[in-house]
Amino acid sequence: MCELFSLASEYPADVSFSLDEFKRHGGLSGPNKDGWGIAFYEQNDLRLIRETDAAATSPCLEFLRHHAYRSKIIVSHLRLATSGPVGLRNTQPFCRELGGSMHLFAHNGDLLDIHRLPGFGMGHYRPVGETDSELAFCHLLQGLQEIWLAAEPPDLELRYAVVAAFAQKIRPLGPANFIYSDGDYLFAHGHKRSQTGREGFHPPGLHWLCRNCSLASEATTMHADGSALDGKRQQVALVASVPLTNERWLPFAEGELIVFGNGRRIAS
Repeated sequence: MCELFSLASEYPADVSFSLDEFKRHGGLSGPNKDGWGIAFYEQNDLRLIRETDAAATSPCLEFLRHHAYRSKIIVSHLRLATSGPVGLRNTQPFCRELGGSMHLFAHNGDLLDIHRLPGFGMGHYRPVGETDSELAFCHLLQGLQEIWLAAEPPDLELRYAVVAAFAQKIRPLGPANFIYSDGDYLFAHGHKRSQTGREGFHPPGLHWLCRNCSLASEATTMHADGSALDGKRQQVALVASVPLTNERWLPFAEGELIVFGNGRRIAS
C-alpha cells in the first residue's frame, strides 16, 4: 500500500531526519516505487514537488534531504499504483485553491466505485488524473465549498464537521487513510491497511507522535519576522503510515480523525 507522512509544527521545521527512513520505503525496504510527492506550505501558498521515479533512488529527493525546506505544515506521499497508471497526474499529494487558501490531500487505500456513492458530486472541481484518491479529494472539496466561500474563513468546528462527514462516507468503500490540510490545520484520518503477517486490512491505518525539542542548536531558525528562535522550544506533531523512528508512536483507532495545529493535537 502507499505510505503517508506529514508534519505540523509550532515553528518552521524540516523533515530531513524522518525523510531518510521514508525515502527507503519508496522502493528499497518498501514496495512503493511508483512515484512520490512532498508539499511545504509557505505563507498563503505551497511548494509542491512530485516525481514518478522511485523515492529511494531519486536525486531530487536526495537534494531535498540535504537542502531541507522549512515549513509549519508538510505533507508527503509514496505511491504504489493501484488505481490509474504511473504518471505525474496521478502522483500525490493533490492540491487545489479554495476560498483563497491552498488545500492539500493525500490518500492511502482503495476507494472502489467512489463515483457511485449516493449524492456523489465534485462541485466546480474535476480530476486531472484517473485515481480514486483524486475523485475523493474533489468530492471533499465540494463539501468544503459552502463553508470556505463565506465572507470569513470557517472556524475549526465547521471544518472538522465537513471532513468527519466525508471520512464516514468513504470508509465503507475500502481503506480510507488520508491526510488533508487547508494551510491552517492538519487533518489526519486513520482507518486500516495491510499489516505484516496478516491477510486483509486491519487497523491501525496511521500512527502519530508529538515531540518537544530545543531550538537552541538551530541558529538559523527564524521567526517569520526575522527574529531568532534560539533557546525556544519547538513543538512538532508527526503522522505516518508506519512509525519512522524508535520513539513511542501512537496508533490511530479505526476511523479516528485527529486535527493537529502548531505541533499539537488539538481535536479528535
